[in-house]
Amino acid sequence: MAVGDAEERIAAMNQAVTHADDRTAAFIQALADEAVKTTDTQVFVMDGDKGHDPVTGAELKVPDDAEDVVNNNYMRGAIDAAQAALRLTSPDAAVRLAAAGTLFKDPDASRLPLIEKALAAEADGAVKARLELARAASLLGSDDAAQRLAAAKALGDSKNPDTKLLLNQRLADESDPPVQAAIRASIAGIDAALVWGDRLGTLFTGVSLGSILLLAALGLAITYGLMGVINMAHGELIMIGAYATYVVQGLFRQYLPGAFDWYLAAAVPVAFLASALVGAVLERGVIRFLYGRPLETLLATWGISLVLMQAVRSLFGAQNVGVENPSWMSGGWQVLPNLTLPWNRIVIIAFALAVLAGVAWMIGRTRLGLFVRGVTQNRPIAACMGVNTARTDTYAFALGSGIAGLAGCALSQVGNVGPDLGQSYIVDSFMVVVLGGVGQLAGTVYAALGLGMANKLLEGWTGAVLAKIAVLVFIIVFIQKRPQGIFALKGREA
Repeated sequence: MAVGDAEERIAAMNQAVTHADDRTAAFIQALADEAVKTTDTQVFVMDGDKGHDPVTGAELKVPDDAEDVVNNNYMRGAIDAAQAALRLTSPDAAVRLAAAGTLFKDPDASRLPLIEKALAAEADGAVKARLELARAASLLGSDDAAQRLAAAKALGDSKNPDTKLLLNQRLADESDPPVQAAIRASIAGIDAALVWGDRLGTLFTGVSLGSILLLAALGLAITYGLMGVINMAHGELIMIGAYATYVVQGLFRQYLPGAFDWYLAAAVPVAFLASALVGAVLERGVIRFLYGRPLETLLATWGISLVLMQAVRSLFGAQNVGVENPSWMSGGWQVLPNLTLPWNRIVIIAFALAVLAGVAWMIGRTRLGLFVRGVTQNRPIAACMGVNTARTDTYAFALGSGIAGLAGCALSQVGNVGPDLGQSYIVDSFMVVVLGGVGQLAGTVYAALGLGMANKLLEGWTGAVLAKIAVLVFIIVFIQKRPQGIFALKGREA
């Protein structure tokens, strides 16, 4: 196992694994750690500067001419597979399942006796199914054409992407026509089964992108859609929410490490309040003097966006910062062999729906929402009815800004946080609001999901850049034909 070419060493290792004991397992681990030296007549397992006999464990003097055993990538893969074979007898079913998976991806006919032995003793259904696949994958390299034929059919029933890779590799070397036909039939069956995973994956990605666009555009639907303010600093309000989440993460890591998994629950209200406070200051200090003057508002908020970005660069640096997912948002839900839905994306979709429900309730069912709608539709009459329009403007703008902060909190869970974070979403947010219909929350929902789906569907055919261009062209044509958007205001409200 220590000297000779890689093929000879791997053959010896597979033979040793079939009848392995503790000494064999320890020696293979030493090979993996590259803690083995050799001379022409002796092999040494190194422990620091001391050498030991791999068979007896006795301490040996290591000659000065002893050479290190070096493993190439091919050999390292074989060592990993050999260690996986040794773990098939572990009392932990999860360890055995992972070991069977490793043997399936790196099949070798010489390990068949070990796999057969493990199959006979296995009681766990999931591990047994994976061992059956590992057995079939190993038989695919058998010298017996009948065994290869049976293995090809068995692997075809698994509908697994890794199985397809093994079958394609075998097809390149296969010379027997019936086996070739069986392999092709299995590959075709796997492709037919996997196509639904690809379709559902594209659909989920589109919904995920749509939910992010919805979160980014909801705040703008209030500040622009309801109040008519062209706020070019909206993206920076999203950025502030993301940095607020980063700060809360740091505080939990330093002062409450045991509760770190719940930092996100504290970050959500902090992100909302941080962005809402900045939005309120922005409205009271600048925008209240510019109502009805869209060009001046656009230029002023664009300048404010530059100020906010530079302030963040001064406080946190120009480099991106990382926000870590809580453990309960890590990993994913495997729906199909080739479709795993990440938990962080699932949580963001649910979060977007919750924020949407909260905004709809606040606008449609609360006193503040009534005042906002009244001031939006007819400011003089609302003032005559006793509504403090200036205060309502501040509350509405702070609400839209706070929702932007929630979008930043969500975005921090799917990517890095940096000073330019908001720039990636400001144009898309305006497109969503204009396409959906100014002042219409339902239109914002339809437009966000529609644009997300369209982007991901077109990316599969044309690539990301052309897909973005195609969506933009569609919006331009649509607005030319229907300037009021998907949902137009009706009656006196228009």
